[in-house]
Amino acid sequence: METVCEKGGIATALNAKIYGNGSETLVLAHGYGEDQSAWQLLLPLLACYFKVVVFDMVFSPNLNPKLYDPQRYQTDFKGYTDDLVCFLDHLHLHNTIYLGHSMAAMIGCLASIRRPNLFTHLILLSGSPRYINDGRYYGGFERSEVNEIYKNIEQNFTGWVQNFAPKAAGQNNTATGAKFEKTLGRMKPYIALSAAKTVFSSDFRHKLPQVMVPCTIIQSKKDVIVPQSVAFYIKNNVGGDATVKILNTEGHFPHLSAHNLLFRVLKETIQIKN
Repeated sequence: METVCEKGGIATALNAKIYGNGSETLVLAHGYGEDQSAWQLLLPLLACYFKVVVFDMVFSPNLNPKLYDPQRYQTDFKGYTDDLVCFLDHLHLHNTIYLGHSMAAMIGCLASIRRPNLFTHLILLSGSPRYINDGRYYGGFERSEVNEIYKNIEQNFTGWVQNFAPKAAGQNNTATGAKFEKTLGRMKPYIALSAAKTVFSSDFRHKLPQVMVPCTIIQSKKDVIVPQSVAFYIKNNVGGDATVKILNTEGHFPHLSAHNLLFRVLKETIQIKN
């Protein structure tokens, strides 16, 4: 099967859109179970200062499901990384600021190792190099819990979505949970299972020392998907400069549940001036 890049027109295939006309380019990459609408609250604020690029990841329900090749995307993040590099090259973008949420945070890190000239700054929002606990490393999940997730997706996808979405969004974040449930529930179940296996079985701890592009790691104070300690693990193990910003929020989606707070932190991080 041809890859998205080999077919040409990757920007069209991934439903890319560009907003604003700033001199700097900001690339927004969403996480598992989302689509580019995840940025709908932040986008009007950021487009006042940047040329903002958004797109749908290949597992998104907005795209042709034929684009998703389980053999290409289920083993590791190489397929996603290839797509991101190809996408930026197709748009003739380099020296960008990259904001990746959840799994997209590590995709950005991997792309920066391969092509550091594509980025000037990585903003890792609710990202993790490994989700499964391993000895003294606390990723947030036991392997048995992850296996249970796979089982529930396979046996009762709708029921799993209805249970998982509000937990991931956090307490008192009803609107965020409903938004995530809607996009997650629109995924093809076989794609949702394949992508979940890629995410939850990933381990990129050994890659972090190779990440030399400056990073800002932003994390909710309480997140059932990614513990706060993971943010500091990333900071302590990347090869380049890194800072951590802990938001006084709950849930995995601060770009939806606390977008104004996140924007204020982003203004400080990337030195936006009014």
